[in-house]
Amino acid sequence: MSRYNTHNFHIPVMGLAYTIDSPIRVAHLGISSVISVMDDELIERMNNFYSKEFKLPYKEITNKIEDFRAKRITSYLDTVDTIVKNKFQEVKRNLLESKKSVEDFISSLPNVSDLKTELQHYLEKNHSLNYLKNVLDEYFQPGSIDVNIMTKVDREHYKGKEALPSIYNDAHAALRGFANSKVNGSVVLSAGMNPRLFSYFEEFDSFYPNEKNMLEKKIVLKVSDYRSALIQGQQLAKKGLWVSEYRIESGLNCGGHAFATDGQLMGTILESFKQKKNELIETTHQLLCKSLEEKGKHIPAQPLNLLITAQGGIGTAEEHNFLLNHYRLNAAGWGSPFLLVTEATSTDVNTRNLLAKAEESDLYLSNISPLGVPFNTIHGTTNEYIKQQRIIKNNPGSACPRKYLALDKTFDIEGTCTASRKHQKLALAKLEEQKEQFSQDEYQEQYDKIVEKSCLCIGLANASLLDLGLEIKGEEQGVVICPGPNIAYFTKEATLKEMINHIYGRINLIETTERPHFFIKELGMYIEHFKNVKLAYEAEPTSIKLKKLNKLKDNLLEGITYYKNLFTTDLSFFTNDSLKIQNKLNDYRLELN
Repeated sequence: MSRYNTHNFHIPVMGLAYTIDSPIRVAHLGISSVISVMDDELIERMNNFYSKEFKLPYKEITNKIEDFRAKRITSYLDTVDTIVKNKFQEVKRNLLESKKSVEDFISSLPNVSDLKTELQHYLEKNHSLNYLKNVLDEYFQPGSIDVNIMTKVDREHYKGKEALPSIYNDAHAALRGFANSKVNGSVVLSAGMNPRLFSYFEEFDSFYPNEKNMLEKKIVLKVSDYRSALIQGQQLAKKGLWVSEYRIESGLNCGGHAFATDGQLMGTILESFKQKKNELIETTHQLLCKSLEEKGKHIPAQPLNLLITAQGGIGTAEEHNFLLNHYRLNAAGWGSPFLLVTEATSTDVNTRNLLAKAEESDLYLSNISPLGVPFNTIHGTTNEYIKQQRIIKNNPGSACPRKYLALDKTFDIEGTCTASRKHQKLALAKLEEQKEQFSQDEYQEQYDKIVEKSCLCIGLANASLLDLGLEIKGEEQGVVICPGPNIAYFTKEATLKEMINHIYGRINLIETTERPHFFIKELGMYIEHFKNVKLAYEAEPTSIKLKKLNKLKDNLLEGITYYKNLFTTDLSFFTNDSLKIQNKLNDYRLELN
């Protein structure tokens, strides 16, 4: 069965905390979601909390225990797996005991699905309970318990001044924690290639196909274009590893870290996958079989199942259905809107209120991430206020207790986080030595670049502690939230039932009529990105920057032409907005030229 048998949407990873317990909240209903396994301290606290909540055995894993990071992740995932399976069996029991439960369950399913059809037959034909049981066994399964690993966040660990073997790096340990767990889910790899981490997958048999051509654990690649998907898919296939899903995310119109493409727009990227899916399957299957033969492992006669999904800025049922039908996607990811659904995500009350009141101007692409990657966030967070107060008191930076992002080796071979007080103190001292080289405005610009970094390790984790009423220890950091721009159009909390009905077009939770089509919203963000790249070139012109600028412009113009044709030829969607879309495309083309 596909992971999207029950529902054709999933909840992507959000921050460190916002989806940390989403499978416990929604997987028993057939909804797949993704847990971040970056913060093992938070994971240990979640394991403690939910073990008590569901009366399960719990044994603390302290940071004094060998390989504690991997063991904490394994233990929590096993706890989540047990809870989800128990809740799922309870849902099935309720369905077998009550026709009213079946009717209510049918009303939550997609408008078109095999499960819905079979359940309707059961009610209409008055079939036996045995028929119902067979239907549930064949078509209904819990949502997948997936984990996210940012491949580049793979900090080395040291014993004294000596680096430990790479298997103790953060991402490696997280992978080992997932691989050793009972969970039959997927690891979602994001942020590009890490060859050493890719090779480490080979150590775990659960990622290889068995005699039934099944994978106990799967690999999902989050990608921003077809070329990177093909390269990464081939690299993994050469190791005997199959990518079960390519999850295409908008480069800019997304939550959290934004990895802008070279001007390739969401629509043109999706078209590439639609046209070249068979090529992707065939080339990776051939490489997979060759590697498996060399390793002496089972070789599947036919290519394994491969899913294509997309996420980033989707906000209406029409957009959702358009993706599934026009681009033949298996599912679509809905992230930021679920931050307003308490039954699905872990968000504190104040942050939910901030999100519900947010307007377009409140949401912005910031430079607050210590990774040096643009980061979508919102004005008015408690973290922003606390950080600003420290700057005013001439004490910028954070205590940096976690050190997950201590990857900058400018001042220390073991790495420091650019949001840490230690790093910022050294960076500001160096800036002060060079002060005579800058004008007053230039100096202030350099100063701001240093102190604007936020402690994401704590800020992105605090929301779930506040939501569950758990104590927050250490230096105050407040909450960092990472919604995509799409949250501006969702203006109130929603129940899980309401959000599902919104996704499937039964109700409309968006009250404004001014929301742009999600393709057009992304294009507008890329126009702003183009302006910034142009300014950078004009400030310091080089041939490399000029080449990058021209390629960005050419790709954007190509994307605009594609959209003009798309919205003219496919008349089954967006007919009411067609004129508005065409006018906006003309405006953007004029602006670029």
